[in-house]
Order: sequence, then C-alpha cells, then structure tokens
Amino acid sequence: MQRVITLSAMHFPYPVAHEVPLFLAPMSGVSESPFRLLCRQFGADVVVSEFISAVGVARGIEHLFADMRFDEAERPIGIQLYGADATVMARAAAMVTEVCKPDFIDINFGCPVKKVVKNNGGSGCLKDLGLVQSIIRTVRSATHLPVTVKIRSGWDETQRDAVGIALRCREAGAQALTLHARTRTQMFSGSADWDEIARVVEALDVPVIGNGDVMTPEDVLAMRRHTRCAGVMVARGAFGNPWLFAQARDLLAGRPKRADPAPEERFTTALEHARLALRLQGDSRKTALEFRKHFGWYTKGVPGAASLRERLFQIDSMQQAEAIFSAYLAATAVERAA
Repeated sequence: MQRVITLSAMHFPYPVAHEVPLFLAPMSGVSESPFRLLCRQFGADVVVSEFISAVGVARGIEHLFADMRFDEAERPIGIQLYGADATVMARAAAMVTEVCKPDFIDINFGCPVKKVVKNNGGSGCLKDLGLVQSIIRTVRSATHLPVTVKIRSGWDETQRDAVGIALRCREAGAQALTLHARTRTQMFSGSADWDEIARVVEALDVPVIGNGDVMTPEDVLAMRRHTRCAGVMVARGAFGNPWLFAQARDLLAGRPKRADPAPEERFTTALEHARLALRLQGDSRKTALEFRKHFGWYTKGVPGAASLRERLFQIDSMQQAEAIFSAYLAATAVERAA
C-alpha cells in the first residue's frame, strides 16, 4: 500500500503518514525490533534502533549487525550511531547504508550514560561543537541516506545553548533534529524545558522533533501546542504502553481519546510482544529473562499488580508468563461472578 504523505510531512527527509508524526525513541534494551513492530502497529509513525557503537560496526562485530536487523513493517526506521571519531562514524554509516538499508541514519549526540560519554560519545560530543559538525559532515559524505541528529540542550548549565547547538548541526548538514530539552548533567532529573524546543523550532528550517517528559497522550498534544514541533518523540512513556501512540493520534486529530486498555487487552498485547521476541530473538531462557521488565511495565496499574509482578519476575520461559496471566484472569472472573 502506498503511504499517504501530507504536504506538511513532506518537509521530513523520509516518508511519514501524518502531519505531526509520532516517534519511538531509541532506547537501549527497550526499542528492539519486537517493540518497534508493536509500536508501529499501535500508531508510531517512525521508529529508531537502539543506539549502536560506530566503533563496533566499523570492526564488523557480528552481534551489532544482528541488533540492527529490522522487519520491513517497521519502516520508516532509522539506525542510530554513536561515536566520537568522525572517520569511524563515516565508515560505520557507509556499512549500515549498504548492509542494513534503513530509511535514515541518526547520530546520537544525546545519550547521557557514563559508558557512552566517557569516550566523548553521545552527549559527550556537545563539549566540542567542532567535532559535532565534523561528524555530521563526514557521515553525510559517506551515505546517500538522510542524516538526522538527536541532541540535548548542552553538556551542563554553563554550556547550555540548545539553539546554538542546533544551528551548528543544521549548518553541518543535519536534515532533521530531535531535542531532548535537558543537559547531560541533568540526566533524567528535573523537567525538560519545552520553551527551548520552541526556540529551536523557530530557529531551524528543518523539522524539529520534541522529546522529554512525554509520558501520556495528553503530553503529546501539549508539547505540540507549546512548541509547534514538527513531530513528537516518546521514550519512557511508551514502556509497556504502546497504546499511547493510538490515544495521542486521537487527540491530535481532534477525536475523543480511546479508552485505556483493560487487563485482558494488556495481557494479550504483552503476550503478542513476547511471541514477537521469541520469533525474532530466539526461544531461550535469556529471552525470557530479558523480557521480565516488559511484563513488569505491562502490569502497571492493574489490580494486584505488585503480587503479579513478583511472580512474573521469576519466570524462566514465556509459557510460564502465559500461565500466570491466564490464572490472574480466571481468578478475576471468579471474583466478578461472586
């Protein structure tokens, strides 16, 4: 089926279906292919891979190429690379372009995690805007794909200059920009400054995607109205909650928001997510153990969630999880009947 592209959406360097596209953020250990597929089914317009080490890609480390695999149903999808060496970043971008064939390459200048920034990757690059520009230019020269960037507002409060950083990125050739409106030293504390996003939107002539403190469908609408950003990126708000995208789309379209999912729908979706993980990542104890966190998020807010999570955090297989959900629903039905 041919994608419908609105006139406003044409400003994006890759096809999007809505005037205000919704993005699933790149998150280590979360935005893997199974979750990306699920979020696309629930209305995410664009997804981005977990952040991938350019050094590892350039060295041909096999498991990284496995991490970058995606299903055609995930498109449009970006592969996000991080690193602090422009030459290595360019080599990795060329390899990703040839081998993986995503819709765009995204450069990570935003990750605040210590293991990334200790080698000046992620938001560590923001301490040297000359390096930022060099990386963007060399990556653009190494691929025919659109090149986008994700930034924070600066390294710390003394170097906080979201507009200045964004303008330098655009000057170097960034074709779209996502701003998480916190500094690196803030990590995830305090509040994201949506006013900064609005100022960057005003300053740039390419799409600006807003990110930070989008936890509910109402937050998506509020960010769009507050900042006039071209798109909204959802990170932690999507944990165990792919319905957020569909509900946010309702609000953006001026429709009443669809109802929150009942426990039965939550558990059905959780198990669908689990089966995707088994199909794409292998039916192993490791897959089940890594999936425990997702089950914890899917059960948030349901009656008896604490005891349910306690049992789910002990599973060794997806079959055990299915039995736990079935028993919970059966017990709930008995209680309702009584």
